[in-house]
Amino acid sequence: MRFLADMGVSRSSVQWLRAGGHDTAHVADLGMKSASDAEILALALREQRVVLTFDLDFGHILAASRESAPSVIIFRVANARPERVNAHLESVLGDLATTQLLGEGAIVVVEDERRRVRKLPIGA
Repeated sequence: MRFLADMGVSRSSVQWLRAGGHDTAHVADLGMKSASDAEILALALREQRVVLTFDLDFGHILAASRESAPSVIIFRVANARPERVNAHLESVLGDLATTQLLGEGAIVVVEDERRRVRKLPIGA
C-alpha cells in the first residue's frame, strides 16, 4: 500500500511502514511542511496514497467534497507514541475488509478501543 504521512505522524512510523514493504512518504520530506490539507489531499490523490493523520479536517474536507478518494486514516488516540500508532496500523492493515475499503476509498477513524470505517463518498 502507498501512504502519505501528515506532519503529526512520526517519521519512525513512516520507517516502520517502509520496513513492512509499504511505499510511504512524509509531507516534511517532500517539502510540504506548511502545505494546506487540500494540497496534501491533492498529492495523495495524484499519487494514489492513503493519508495518515491526527487531523480531523481531512475527514471533513472529504465529506464536504463528496469525493471517493483519497482514503484517509485518522488517529484519535490518547497515546500517540509511534509504537502505539504502529500497533493500531498493524491492526488496520491486518483487517482485509478494511484494507480493501482503503483501496476503494474510505475514511478510517482509529480510536483506542474501536475503529470506524466509512466508505467514500460520504452522503452519496
